[in-house]
Amino acid sequence: MTRNSNNHPIHRKRHSALGTVELIAIALGGMISGGIFTILGISVSMIGVYTPLAIMLGGLIAMLAAYSYVQLGVYYKDEGATYSFFKKTFPNSPFAASLIGWGVIFGYISTLALYAYTFSSYAISGFTFADNEWVRKAVAGMVLGVFALINLWSVKGMGKIEDLMVYTKLIILAVISFVLVNNSQTTIPVLWHQNAPVSTLSILIVASITFVSYEGFQLVINAVKEMNNPEKNIPKAIYTAIGLAIAIYAIIALGAILAIPFADIIENEEYALASGAGAVLGQWGSNLVILGALLATSSAISGTVFGASRQMAVIARDGYFPALLMKRSNRIPVPAILTMSGFAFGLILVGNLQVILEFGSVTFLLVSLLMAYANHKIRRSTNSSAVLTIASLIGLSMGTVLIIYYEATTQIEQLFFIVGLYAFLTLGSWLYSKGKAKQMTK
Repeated sequence: MTRNSNNHPIHRKRHSALGTVELIAIALGGMISGGIFTILGISVSMIGVYTPLAIMLGGLIAMLAAYSYVQLGVYYKDEGATYSFFKKTFPNSPFAASLIGWGVIFGYISTLALYAYTFSSYAISGFTFADNEWVRKAVAGMVLGVFALINLWSVKGMGKIEDLMVYTKLIILAVISFVLVNNSQTTIPVLWHQNAPVSTLSILIVASITFVSYEGFQLVINAVKEMNNPEKNIPKAIYTAIGLAIAIYAIIALGAILAIPFADIIENEEYALASGAGAVLGQWGSNLVILGALLATSSAISGTVFGASRQMAVIARDGYFPALLMKRSNRIPVPAILTMSGFAFGLILVGNLQVILEFGSVTFLLVSLLMAYANHKIRRSTNSSAVLTIASLIGLSMGTVLIIYYEATTQIEQLFFIVGLYAFLTLGSWLYSKGKAKQMTK
């Protein structure tokens, strides 16, 4: 039975289709995932008052990336999304399919590490050992373990917990935004006057780094079998959700730089928002931010483990990962869940917040670049604008180059680490593609 068959089990069991509101919630749940809590301290330390601008530019890069996802999603209507799109566009290239599969999965692994690290930083921010790196990494490992167990325990139970966390975090983030803006200690003109000179290049580098904060909008496409009229609902849900995410991130960033002294944000880079809110608003403000961060990162960890582990199982079924990873127990991909969580913890152990953030951003920029290339290749079939596909290719290429340039000129050892990870991904995907190529020639 093919995936597109009208007798697909999903169609037989579906009682009601997901509407636009639900699809927007899915995308926002994936995007509003603790990114603002992660990037704020790093951004302010690099460009100060221009942080909200860089966050909005990062959102525009995400819009460019989304264009190709939307066009391919409407054309293929395949819940496999990124991996399936590339495999179908280049059906005679096992290496291309393998490389995109490995890239997507390890991109998700990097975001899992990022979310868990951020969760840990905020969870222990009120304790005397808040700056102890190994305690932070141990707590990050424990939260990964907890949500791996939740995903192993029950899909239904995971779904209920996820819904509660997503909607609660959106309410809390709205409250945080309102409170920060209404407790401004300065004005933008004053901050501009006080801010050290910042180059346009620095702003664009930070915008590129923030791209990973918008990762998650493609989760809408995973639900294509559960929606009516995907030609209308996929673009509406994705573009609306990205627009809302840009607004939420920018308002929180604006409120933070107006209410919290830059020195406090930079000093407590890894849990800047909680520390700064506590200094300005008191303990309740700090607790509110911590709760928002924990809910945001928790829902992101749970949702990423759920969706990405299933995509890993599909890629393994196609022969591009070890066969063990496609095994399921009661439809739950147990080996894939444990493997993803384990690799994420390994990345936490060997890296730090900034290198994890930058590896995640580069990875999703590269994956999105490949999606833009695939869409450009079949743009007549997808009815895509040549101007927009080329603009996407240029914008995503520039974002990738800017992060690499920043690493090469400021933190060459982190660049070596990232390049080493990509060498591992390329080698692994090549070895598995060779086996698949042999099968195709038989």
